[in-house]
Amino acid sequence: MEAEDTTYERLEEAWRVRQANFPPEIEFVYPLDTALISLTGHHCDLDCAHCGGYYLQHMTPIWRAEVGGATSCLISGGCDASGRVPVTRYLERIKAIRQGRKMNWHVGLIEEVDLPAIAPYTDVVSFDFVGDDETTREVYGLDCTVADYVKTYQVLRRHTRVIPHITIGLRGGAIGHEYPGMEKLQELGVDGLVFIVFIPTRGTRYADRQPPPIEVVANILAEARLRFPDRPIHLGCMRPHGEYRAQLDPLAVRAGLNKIVSPAREAVQLAEELGLSIVQGRECCVF
Repeated sequence: MEAEDTTYERLEEAWRVRQANFPPEIEFVYPLDTALISLTGHHCDLDCAHCGGYYLQHMTPIWRAEVGGATSCLISGGCDASGRVPVTRYLERIKAIRQGRKMNWHVGLIEEVDLPAIAPYTDVVSFDFVGDDETTREVYGLDCTVADYVKTYQVLRRHTRVIPHITIGLRGGAIGHEYPGMEKLQELGVDGLVFIVFIPTRGTRYADRQPPPIEVVANILAEARLRFPDRPIHLGCMRPHGEYRAQLDPLAVRAGLNKIVSPAREAVQLAEELGLSIVQGRECCVF
């Protein structure tokens, strides 16, 4: 009961901060107008413990991409052994797809030398930020540190708009890198912040793990609102479905988040009860 009381108090505090810094409006995002494109097809050199290449299966290889009526694109793909997405491949194809469309990129631990080539086709970069060295080694199998993530983040910000993403429970549902990650991003500055939540995924090394407890996730979201009082904070599309989402999403509303992707019905109902004006978006939440 004490833990529940603490969570409630943090959410109330976060809600007051949101009210002081934002208009009474929330955006619920249904990203049907964003095409999902992979630069590497279904291939990735890494076998990350939480993904194992599974989520690339839901993306269209760029050499087969027909974007049709999409008004924006997510440009992503698998990483090489150094954690980099090969962003300079298929630039002519990217140029053709770009016409009249916004582009959100996942680039991994990109080198600055590659950025000028993609800058004309980049509106925003979604950058996965990890706040703990051991989490990086265990999840990604990379010999890199938080300092490498900081360096890449700073490099990206010199060239484009960047929205860092923090995966809550990235290390197989365990909490560890999230609070240090937020602390580091406070030092560096953010234009906005997206949270996603670990999903146990079939065929991965973390398939038998559990997602982090909902109250723990809610506390992290509330902490983010308190740490970044005037920055937009979003709950992204990657999080467990079903009852988990039905319980978490209303707490995300209470925590003062600005956008929630594909929200549970319970979150919509709570937003209405709280008097929030609801806006519906149809593209990636970082746009």
